[in-house]
Amino acid sequence: MADSILFEDTFTITSVNNQKYDFVSRLTCTSNDALMSFTLDVNTQLFPCSVGESLSLALTPTLTIGGKEESRASWREVAAGDVSLANDWDYVCHGKVYRFEEGATKDTMAVFVSFGGLLLNLEGPYKKLSPLRIDHMYLLLKK
Repeated sequence: MADSILFEDTFTITSVNNQKYDFVSRLTCTSNDALMSFTLDVNTQLFPCSVGESLSLALTPTLTIGGKEESRASWREVAAGDVSLANDWDYVCHGKVYRFEEGATKDTMAVFVSFGGLLLNLEGPYKKLSPLRIDHMYLLLKK
């Protein structure tokens, strides 16, 4: 795990709901140890998914290796030879944490993040999710 990554885990897709929008599906996933779960809206033109697939999900405040502050005006401005965490992932979004809630069971919590209207609801042990108490972050996904 890179120094700048606040959360990383592997999940299995348990359901894909694509009934509401043409190019956006809502994924429901459970971690391999069954302690974590998330619901995420994904642009399926860019990142097609199906039930049973395994995904790695990471959340980080910066895409620079080692957690250094970004000097670029935009995460998309990558010069030739620039090294970025985004290079190793298939799907990258930038968003804002907008809510925290107590979880359904003892010692759990839920974190809500909006990536330009595509929403993430990540639930699990407080110990694993407490580092996410920052305003903005990047979502990284790969199969």
